[in-house]
Amino acid sequence: MKLRRNVSTVMAIALLGLSLAACSSDKNNNGGSGSPSGSSPSASASPSASPGGSAGASPTSAGTPKEFRFTLVEPPSLDPSLLKDAQSVIVGKGLFEGLTRLNNAGEPEPAVATDWDVSDDGKTYTFHLRNDMKWSNGDPVTAHDFEFAWKRTLSQETASPYAYFLFYLVNGEKYNAGEASADDVGVKALDDYTLEAKLNNATPYFLSLVAHNSYWPEDQKVVDAKPDWASEASTIVTNGPFLLKDWEHNSQLVMTKNPDYFDKDNIHFDQVTITMVEEASTVFNMFQTDKIDWIGAQAGSVPTDQVQKVIADGTAKVQPVAGTYYYEFNTTKKPFDNADIRKAFSMAIDRQAVIDNVTKANQTPAFGLVPPSIAGTGGKKFRELYPDDYFTENVDEAKKLLAQGLQEEKLSKLPAVTLLYNTDQGHKAIAEAIADMWRKNLGVEVKVTNQEWETFLNTRTAQQFDIARSGWGADFNDAINFTYDLIHSKSGNNDGKYSNPEVDKLLDDSLTTTDDKARLDKIAQAEKTAMADDMAELPIYYYTTVTMLKPGFTGVSSDYQGNIDWVYGDKQ
Repeated sequence: MKLRRNVSTVMAIALLGLSLAACSSDKNNNGGSGSPSGSSPSASASPSASPGGSAGASPTSAGTPKEFRFTLVEPPSLDPSLLKDAQSVIVGKGLFEGLTRLNNAGEPEPAVATDWDVSDDGKTYTFHLRNDMKWSNGDPVTAHDFEFAWKRTLSQETASPYAYFLFYLVNGEKYNAGEASADDVGVKALDDYTLEAKLNNATPYFLSLVAHNSYWPEDQKVVDAKPDWASEASTIVTNGPFLLKDWEHNSQLVMTKNPDYFDKDNIHFDQVTITMVEEASTVFNMFQTDKIDWIGAQAGSVPTDQVQKVIADGTAKVQPVAGTYYYEFNTTKKPFDNADIRKAFSMAIDRQAVIDNVTKANQTPAFGLVPPSIAGTGGKKFRELYPDDYFTENVDEAKKLLAQGLQEEKLSKLPAVTLLYNTDQGHKAIAEAIADMWRKNLGVEVKVTNQEWETFLNTRTAQQFDIARSGWGADFNDAINFTYDLIHSKSGNNDGKYSNPEVDKLLDDSLTTTDDKARLDKIAQAEKTAMADDMAELPIYYYTTVTMLKPGFTGVSSDYQGNIDWVYGDKQ
């Protein structure tokens, strides 16, 4: 998932955010430099169970309605088929409900689907849906809404950045490529409350995938009547635990508890107010003056000059999360179509110095794409099995590679280079520090510039950049989510358009490999080729998230992805 906002194909994604998610992500997150993305509570199999861990909603001890307040930057879209950034997904998790919902640990639990059957070969899932769920316009939520939404996400006309997440479905990729019809896609409403999904291959994490926004349902009559139906509070139609009461663009978004939600007794906030703010200093001041209740995990960020202080005095918490902060090279234009030049830029920076002097939140230097917390096999993490020793920082070698790359490109000097980041004090500080390293270590001048979030995302998607900030948070707990999504040529989140047929084949083959160790071996080899041989991306550090929460709140935290988990929170 793109984290900050910024955090794959072919079947891809079969795997999956995180947001990843992140998120997610930017699956690319927009969040601050120290944290990527938040979490969702567990949805129970029965309406009477308590995913949030507490009894029914009640007023605070003072007898007042319960409100929760935090900040985001303006969500570019709330259309499930179009969501690609952590900001939008954080809001979307309150407004929409999929077949499953991921709990705080990233494990799938029943949501719209009460239970499901899986065929012996693992290729056919039959979901049994609740018959008591309503859209906010009063329409019943049915299996037809899921079939419509999945096919809409796959349609070329929709241009969904996460269409590849549904390539797991039979003929999903072919339909997206215009080589099959919608009727050929492996999803079908057998009746109003039974949905069948047919997959190309057994996909062990499919129940996690269907929790992703690309698999959320949509009311067809609403979508058909107004293509931009999800752009205003007055026209959006949702099925989740909250309703969108007000959306004053670039100012404030207000959600209220949905009285028709199946698990309403375990939703405790009467109102959630989100203020649109980009600057970390403004967010911090709002927290200090009691105008918001939370900072962190993609919902605002602690200013870098305050991080060490608030960690030391115990008013903030810091934890590692499944996200990677990196820079994206535009491999479609010179000079970064040259691997040696990309390697030079990556090897010429001091990652630990960035962490010690700029971010100051106990991050870990990154030399690969997959974070240390992502699962491997045999009880070990992916990074325990496959260390990210793909390259080392070496200024002398970087100078040689730069000279070699320029010679290969028949250039006497580098053309003008710009480093683009989305507006945020932390991103600015990192960009300026790294540009200074390039100046001192390589003798090159790099212009540092910023854009507001939505414009930044559009610029990056259109490949109108040289180097751009990015971040990726897990959509689900598997290494494929950090490889297929970021380095497969067919991934809608591969904004730098890196392409290597060998890498594509390894990742594609991993999707059809049934032995887990063999599958991960292919993923690891793909990452190694992309990073050691090609320097497809410029990894900087693996995320931590620094969070602050006002006293009196429970059930609000950062999830494993690094996104705020707020839906099942409570206020005493």
